[in-house]
Amino acid sequence: MRHEPLFAGLVVDEEDRAVEAAYVGDEPCYVVNDAGFRRHIPSEYVDRQVLQYLFSMIEGHEDILSEQAAQMLGQTDPFSKAALEMQFKNIEQHIDEVLIAGIPEEHRAYMGMLGFRIRIDIHGDVVEVNLPGTAPPEDE
Repeated sequence: MRHEPLFAGLVVDEEDRAVEAAYVGDEPCYVVNDAGFRRHIPSEYVDRQVLQYLFSMIEGHEDILSEQAAQMLGQTDPFSKAALEMQFKNIEQHIDEVLIAGIPEEHRAYMGMLGFRIRIDIHGDVVEVNLPGTAPPEDE
């Protein structure tokens, strides 16, 4: 079963132009316009970078997240909290599952409406991830 690139419609190039999604055979790609040359970048390369960035934001906050998740699920016993905390601590192991499952189109559309954007260069390296509701990085 073919999947869309995980963040289709949310990726722009360094010139802030939308990057389209396409396939090379069965491989999903992001297509970057490089002065008229259409560079096809395997979407997994970009998607893994973004997921690793997002998951790194969880690091160090597993206890708070597991407590909040347990409350949302109505399972506030210590065993449930511990199980959730272990899931958060091992979240990078779930990248492959997320890549396979994908993100439903309506969720991607909602993310786009909120201002979620991923900027990549012509090689597919993530230059910036714009997360709505987060403070911009300090000038260096």
